[in-house]
Parts: sequence; C-alpha cells; structure tokens
Amino acid sequence: MNPFILEPERRLPVSGAYDVVVAGGGIAGVAAAVAAARAGASVCLLDKESALGGLATLGNVVIWLPICDGRGRQVIGGLGEELLRLSVADLQADNLPARFIGIPKCWRPGGDPEQRKKVRFCVDFNPSSYLLALEKLVLTAGVKLLYDTRVCAVRREHDRVTHLVVENKSGRQAVACRTVVDATGDADVCYLAGEATESLDSNVLCGWFYLLKDGVPYLQPLSNRYAPDCGKAESEGPFLRGDDGDEVTAHLVGSRDLLRRRLAEWRAKHPGSAIEPFLPATIACFRMTRRLVADFSLSERNMHQWFDDAVGLTGDWRKPGPVYALPFRSLRGVCNRNLLTAGRCLSADTTVWDVTRAIPTCAVTGEAAGTAAALAVRDVVGDVQALDVARLQARLREQHVLLDPALVLR
Repeated sequence: MNPFILEPERRLPVSGAYDVVVAGGGIAGVAAAVAAARAGASVCLLDKESALGGLATLGNVVIWLPICDGRGRQVIGGLGEELLRLSVADLQADNLPARFIGIPKCWRPGGDPEQRKKVRFCVDFNPSSYLLALEKLVLTAGVKLLYDTRVCAVRREHDRVTHLVVENKSGRQAVACRTVVDATGDADVCYLAGEATESLDSNVLCGWFYLLKDGVPYLQPLSNRYAPDCGKAESEGPFLRGDDGDEVTAHLVGSRDLLRRRLAEWRAKHPGSAIEPFLPATIACFRMTRRLVADFSLSERNMHQWFDDAVGLTGDWRKPGPVYALPFRSLRGVCNRNLLTAGRCLSADTTVWDVTRAIPTCAVTGEAAGTAAALAVRDVVGDVQALDVARLQARLREQHVLLDPALVLR
C-alpha cells in the first residue's frame, strides 16, 4: 500500500472576514468571543462540537471551581464571575444528588465575611441549562457562531495568521482573521501555525456522567487516579495523548468501559433498584494535552508574584491560600504576532498546569485574550505583541477584572 496520496490543489472560498476569530467553544472560547464582541470587534467563534461549554457542559464537569483564594478574598471578577453566576441563574433549588448547588449564602450580598474564609465561592451547575445559557450569551453579544466546524490548517503571511482553513457541512473553506485566539484546549492553532508546543502523554481515563437510581439523578465524577503534576508515578493507566486520533478514540472507548463498570457496581450494591445510565460525556475528557510554549511559562514558583503585564488572577482550586497573577506573555504567540491563547493551552508548565486548566482560569484568560485581540485590531493593526499592556489592563479593570497586586502578594 502506498503510504501517501496527493491531494489536488484547489481554490478555497473565503466564507467571512473578522477582526477576531476564536477557535474552540469551551469556557475560554466563550469568554474570549464575548469579550472581543463587547469591545467592538467583529467576531467569529468556531467549535467542532454542536454546543458550547466544552468539558463544562458536554463533559459534565459541572463544578465551577472557586473564584476566591480560600481565605475570604475574591480574586476573580469580570467574565469569570459573570459566567459563574450565569451557570446557576435558572437554578430553582439545590439538588444535592445531581450536584446542582447555587452560590453559597456567605458569598451573596450581605454575606458573612468570616464565613467566607471557611466556604469557597464556587457553584455546581446543570450542564444542560448551562449550554443553553452560553449559546444565548454568545449570540446576544453579536458573535458569528459556527458549530460542527473543525480547524484543519492555517494560512500565514510573514509573521501573521491570515486565515483559518476549516471544514464543516459546507465543505472546506477559509475564514479570514485580523487576530486569532486559540481556545481549542489542545493548542491546535498554535501547532498548525508553527509555534513551539509541548504535549503530554499522561492523561488517564475520565468521563463524568449521571445515573438514575429509581428516577433520581446522581452525578458520577468518574476518573482513574491522576497526578496533579501531570506525571505517571501516582496515576492509574492506561496513559494517553490528546493530540493523536487513535489515542483520542482509545480514551473515549476506555472511559465508556469505565462507565459500564461503575454502572455494574451500583447495580450490585442496590439490588431491586432501577439503575440506568443518563447523560454520559459526549466528548473526550482530557485534562492536559498540548500547550503553547511562549516567551514565559507560568510555574508554581510564581505563586504570590506580581507581574507588570498581569491580565488576571486565579486562586488554586485544590487548596486555600495560593494566588497567581497571569502574565500577558503567557498568552501571546511567539512567531505569530496576531495569535493569542486562552484556557488550558496557555503557556504554563506542569507544576501549575492543573490550576490553569480549570474553568475559572479559562474564563479569566479568555476574557483577557478576547479583549486584547479587539484592542490590538483597533490600535495596532492586530499586532498583539505591540499592544500597550497598560491600556489593556485599564480596559480589563473597567470590565471588573480584579487586577490588584495586594491580592497576589503575601
């Protein structure tokens, strides 16, 4: 068998031209698209799935992790807080088995400041409600939304990405962009555009789902054991990459086999009860796959360190106390002057990747990237590397993003 075939050269239609094209419709991509549109840019949001939210909705990872530092101080505002509140906006009452849990009383207006030191500012949401709310938010902001659309190549001229080549039911086509935000979670655009990237092969089987016990839904946070430092020593294999087609399939198949085993365990423990699977994850639930290697990679050693180019803050969902400032340098492409990242594919090493991949940090970096892209188009012909960071920071503060060194420094 010939290992290669030649694809004939063809003319691709350019289906649209936008100030900002965002690839990936997870929480980071939604935040980037909404922020850019609110800043006055024309925006197109591409997603390979058929609903927004990524792991948060299609993966049933329904825990909006804390936007506070665990010691009573809120460290995330702006879209990070807005999207948290949106996730439970239509929650009628808490449902503990299903893990639908609203904003803690102490974090509501007039809440007890002392209690906030003990209870973190987080919620658990209904994934079905949330994907509907996210779609409405994006469309209301004026974003052009393209579902079932996968980025498969890029067109570059000199040091910029000029077009994303995509495929969907309309065929293969190009989308012109003045700036682009890679929110794919896998740094797909960065990789295609020639940026340096790092990939991990230490992902474990994972696939959160719901089951019905006598008609009552119970959330099942299903996962093999994994190491926070992305290693294999304390993890339970098989170990898989997220940037290889065969291994993505193996992850999905293996995770569903894990689901079957969990289901059998419940049925064995509850004889006589009606136990049925309900709402399984419909995407591969990788934690950390491929990320950009930028001019600066955030590390655990940067805990409680302020950066002059900080564009947001995040706490550590795993323990109270740590706060990280997120530098703009970690979001910018190196060889593409109009490329930004957001979410889990930003430049962060394995000591802190488990923090930067989380939903709150995705929202923070998404808002920063979308706002930066819009300002770059307006002020410096899309050159995000030439953008005045002080002007970006001022705009983010106007959007209620928390950018206070006092929240970072011990």
